[in-house]
Amino acid sequence: MSGSGRRPGSCDRPVPAADHAPVHGSWEPTPAHRWEDGYLAGNGSHGALAHGDLDDDRVIVTHHRLVRPNGSERLRPPALARRLAEAQRALLAGDNEAGQRFGDGLPFHWVQPFHPALQTRVVTLAAPPGGRAGGYRRSVDFTTGEIRSAAAGRTSTVFVSRADDVIVQLLTAPGHDLAVRLDHELPGAPANLSTARSTVPIAGGAHLALRVDHPDSGRGYTVATVLLADAGGTTAEGAGTRVRDARALLLLTRVHRHDAAAGPAAPDPAELWERLVRLAAAVVPRDRTAPPPKGIAAPDARRAVAPQAVHDALLARHVARHRPAYLRVALDLHAPAAERALPGSALLARPDSTALLERLFAAGRHHLLSAAGELPPRLTGLWTGDWDTAWSGAFTTNANLNLQTASAAGAALPEVVAAQRRFIAEQLDDWRENAAAIFGTRGVVAPSHTDGDSGHTRHFQRDYPLHVWTAGADWLLLPLLHEAEHTGAPDDVLDTLLAEVAQFYDDFLLRDDGGDGTVTVVPSYSPENSPAGRGPVAVNATMDIAAARHALTTAAERLPGDDRAPGWRRLAAALPPYRVNEDGALAEWASPGLGDTYDHRHLSHLYPVWPLTEITPEAAPELAEAARRALELRGSENDSAHGHLHRALIAARLNEADTALAALRAVLHADCFHDSLMSSHYPARDVYNADAAHALPAAVLELVAHTSPGRLDLLPALPAAFPTGAVTGLATRFGSELDVAWSPRRVEAVLRPGRDAVIELRLGRHRPRPGRVELTAGCEQRLTLAR
Repeated sequence: MSGSGRRPGSCDRPVPAADHAPVHGSWEPTPAHRWEDGYLAGNGSHGALAHGDLDDDRVIVTHHRLVRPNGSERLRPPALARRLAEAQRALLAGDNEAGQRFGDGLPFHWVQPFHPALQTRVVTLAAPPGGRAGGYRRSVDFTTGEIRSAAAGRTSTVFVSRADDVIVQLLTAPGHDLAVRLDHELPGAPANLSTARSTVPIAGGAHLALRVDHPDSGRGYTVATVLLADAGGTTAEGAGTRVRDARALLLLTRVHRHDAAAGPAAPDPAELWERLVRLAAAVVPRDRTAPPPKGIAAPDARRAVAPQAVHDALLARHVARHRPAYLRVALDLHAPAAERALPGSALLARPDSTALLERLFAAGRHHLLSAAGELPPRLTGLWTGDWDTAWSGAFTTNANLNLQTASAAGAALPEVVAAQRRFIAEQLDDWRENAAAIFGTRGVVAPSHTDGDSGHTRHFQRDYPLHVWTAGADWLLLPLLHEAEHTGAPDDVLDTLLAEVAQFYDDFLLRDDGGDGTVTVVPSYSPENSPAGRGPVAVNATMDIAAARHALTTAAERLPGDDRAPGWRRLAAALPPYRVNEDGALAEWASPGLGDTYDHRHLSHLYPVWPLTEITPEAAPELAEAARRALELRGSENDSAHGHLHRALIAARLNEADTALAALRAVLHADCFHDSLMSSHYPARDVYNADAAHALPAAVLELVAHTSPGRLDLLPALPAAFPTGAVTGLATRFGSELDVAWSPRRVEAVLRPGRDAVIELRLGRHRPRPGRVELTAGCEQRLTLAR
C-alpha cells in the first residue's frame, strides 16, 4: 500500500471536490397510468405525487401527520409486568408456550392508517383551434425536486417548498378552458367521511378548500388552495372553479390537520387562504411605482403578482435549500452515456445496467431527503394514493425504518437524522410507559410499529409477539450516534435515549447471582422468526444480546460521568457469548437447544455484524466466518425487497462482494421498482413500499467504504462488475468528508477533516494490512493507493 502521507505540521493544498455524478433525475415518454408510477416530491411534511397527464393533471397531496382513527389511538400498553417473573421462570424451565401466554388474549390492533389528503385535478375542458401537439415528456429533477410534464406549448410543474412549506403547481395552457377541483375520493376512501367544500372566485383567481372529518372522532383535516390565474376569467362551477382562456395557472396548497380533543380546532379557510395570498405577495418584491401586473390582487394591490413570478420566486427559495442537500453525495459508475439517457422504465428493463444503479442511488437519496423532515419515512415514505395502505403505512422499527435510514449519516443527510431525532423525542414518554407497564422497569422500550402519533406498544399477536421485543430503541438511535461521531457535536436526545436504554437493560436483564454471574435476556424475540419447532418467544436471541451489549457499552462511553456507567460496563461484560451452531453458522439464539429456522426474510441475528461493528473479519475472524455461514444458509422466504437489501448490507460488512452484488441484483431482477423509481415490498411491483428505494444507497456505499471511529476501509466489498467509479461527499464516523475514485489499478481518496483524528486505513479484502493516517482539521488529505 502506498500513499501521500502528510508530514507533521503540514497541510495539503485544498483542491476542489470531484465532479458529481452526471445523472440527477429521470424521465418518461408517457403519463403515469397508475399512481404508483407518479413522480414524487416532498419537504418532509407535505408530499406530492404527480401523474403528469396534461389533459387531466392530477397531483395527489399527502401530509406526514394524516392518519385515520381506528380505535387504537386510545390504547395504552397493558399492565403485564406482574406476570413477567412467572413467564421468565417458565421459559427458563423449558416451557415452550410460556412466552405466548405472556400477553395472550390481548387484542391486536394495527396502528392508525396513513392516508392521502386528496388529489388536485385540473381538467382540460376546451382547447383552442389547431388540436393538440405531440412530443410529450414528463421528468423529475432531483437537484431541484421539481416534477415537470410538457408537450408542445403546454407544461405542468410541481414542487414542494422546503422554504415555505407549500405545494406549488404551475400550468401553462395557452388558450385552454380548465376545471379545477379538490378531490379526496381516491381508492379505499371510507364512505362515511364528512366533507365540506368551499369555492370563492375572486378577481384573477379563486380560493378553494376541502374539509374532511373522520366520524365520531373530532379529528380531520382541511386543505386550502389559492388559485392564481392569468386567464380570461374564473367562475365557480359546482364545488370547483372554471378558468376560461387560461394562459398560466398557479395552485398553492397546504394541509392542516385538526383534532377537537387536543387542538388545534379546525381553522377558518379564509384565514388559510389569506396566509397563502400574503406568501405569494411577499416573495415577489415589486416596484411600488409601477402598475400592478395582471394577476391576483394581494391585500396590498400595489404588490399584485403574476403566477409565473410567484412560482419562480418560490422555486428559487426552495432550491436554495434542496439543491445543496441533495448534491452532498453522488455516485458515478461511469455508465455508458446511451444508457444514462434512457427513460427510467427502459432502464428498469436492464437490471444489470450500471446506469440503472446510478439512477436508483440518486433517486433513493432524493426520495429519502424528500420523505424525512417532520417525521422520518414511513413504510410508504411520504406518499400513497390509496386510503387502505398495507400495514397501515406505519413506521416499522424491527427492520424497515432502520433500513430506510441506514444511510442518513453516511450519505450526508442530516435532515433525515433530525427527523429521526424529532420522532424519538416526541415518543420518549410513551416508550417509558411501555417499559414500566410491560416489563416493570425504568428506561424505555420502543414499539415495533407506530403511526407517528403514539409510541405505545399495541402489537399483540400469538405468531408475532412483538410486544416482547426490546432491541428497537438501540437500533433507532444508531443514525443519531453515527452523526454525532461525524460532527463531534453534543446531542441531548441521543444521550438521554442511551441512558434510558441502558437503564432499561439494567432493570430487565435477569442476573444469575448464585451461579457464574452471567445474565439472561428473557423473554427474548428475534423478529419475526421462531426457533425450529418452537414458539417465537424464547431465551437469549442473538439480536437482543447484541443490542443490550451495544447500548450498555455505548452509554458508559458517552456518559462517563454518570454514576451508573461502571455498572453498565460490568453488565455488558456479563452478557452471554454468541453461539455457533452445528452447521458452523452464527446461531439466531445463543441458548443451546434452540435450532435455527433458515428460510426467513429477516436477518436479525446478524445485528452484531451490521449495523453494529462488533463482529468484523479482523476483530473476530471466527465469529465473522460463522456469520458468513449464517448468511449463506439464510433463505429469502417470500423475496421481500427489504430482506435482499439487508443481506447486501451484511455481506458488504463481511467483505463478501459477490454475495452483496447478488443480493442487490435479486431486487433489480425481481421487478421491485415502479417507473417512479419508488420500490415495492414484493416482486412484480406488488405493494408500494419505500424500504428498497431508501436502503439501496446505504448498500452501495457499504461496497465502497466502511467507516467507524478511528478506521476507514476503502473498497471492502467492491464487485468486479464496477471496475471504475467514484463516490463523493461521504460523511465518515471519524469527522471527515470523503471522496473515493477507483480504477483497476489504483484508488484515490480525498479526506476533508472537520477535526483532528488518527485513523487506521485498509484497502480491499485482499490487502488487510492497515496503514496509519493523521488528519488535521481543515487540512485536506489526498491519498493515492495501488490496488
